[in-house]
Amino acid sequence: MHQSIFDGPGQREEQYLDLIRGILAYGEKRADRTGTGTLTLFAPPQLRFSLDGNSFPLLTTKRVPLRMIFEELMFFIRGQTDATILSKKGCKIWDGNSSKKALKHLGFGDRRAGDLGPVYGFQWRHFGAEYTNAKEDYTGKGVDQLKEVIRLIKENPTDRRIVMSAWNPADLSKMVLPPCHMFCQFYVSTPPPGEPATLSCQVYQRSCDMGLGVPFNIASYALLTILIAHVTQLEPGVLIHCMGDAHVYNDHVEALKAQLARKPRPFPKLYIWGNGSTSTTVDEMVKELEAFEWERLNLVGYEPHPKITMNMSV
Repeated sequence: MHQSIFDGPGQREEQYLDLIRGILAYGEKRADRTGTGTLTLFAPPQLRFSLDGNSFPLLTTKRVPLRMIFEELMFFIRGQTDATILSKKGCKIWDGNSSKKALKHLGFGDRRAGDLGPVYGFQWRHFGAEYTNAKEDYTGKGVDQLKEVIRLIKENPTDRRIVMSAWNPADLSKMVLPPCHMFCQFYVSTPPPGEPATLSCQVYQRSCDMGLGVPFNIASYALLTILIAHVTQLEPGVLIHCMGDAHVYNDHVEALKAQLARKPRPFPKLYIWGNGSTSTTVDEMVKELEAFEWERLNLVGYEPHPKITMNMSV
């Protein structure tokens, strides 16, 4: 692969584990919004993961549930903001922020349970539109950033404005939780003759829960890059993860020490199926991001260590 400058052990799981070790050793003790308390490093080195050869950065030192990551990502891609859609699929990660009790505590007592406000997917698909509730049809309203990203990748791949933002200051007060992963930029390579063009993504995350959130976020943006590469007929390139406040919650410390004692295993491969075949032809390819279903994904060789339970601070 022509992006060989990114090859080597720095791309593997060890870089995530080394960052955890650094936070535990040198992190600043800080109070936080949840009252749990954290150890924090600000702006640590980027994490880089190659997606070449179908490599997929799903952590192996504990089991990370790809199905849950996929369902949440599709929830965002479809511009949805009703957490009950996810909950009915067994994905409960937003339930703590969107129960009737939580909404009342946040000052959204007039909302129905599950209404997250104009969070990620709304900003990706309807940036600037006036948000009313999770049941409203926002078709054609606001700026569809994700659609524009795909258009630029196809029509003007060297454009330096292939970006998508979930951070909308005008809407922050309407969200149950402001975006943690808030901005991403895509880059289409200009390859040497005979090599395929690749799609890479750099994501900036302002608030990084290293124990629970970051393993999800790495896999989610890797998956987003792979799905967009599929619909634009490119090869996946590199995922670069930039962090602001990288923190370990105090009640995650012992669990993470147990995780650090485990030896990482090779990352799995992720394939997109085409009509029952792993060799997808152009005719068999999914044409629209919204049309992806779980059954199109084929994760091969994922052999993680057992799950490690950590509390979610809300």
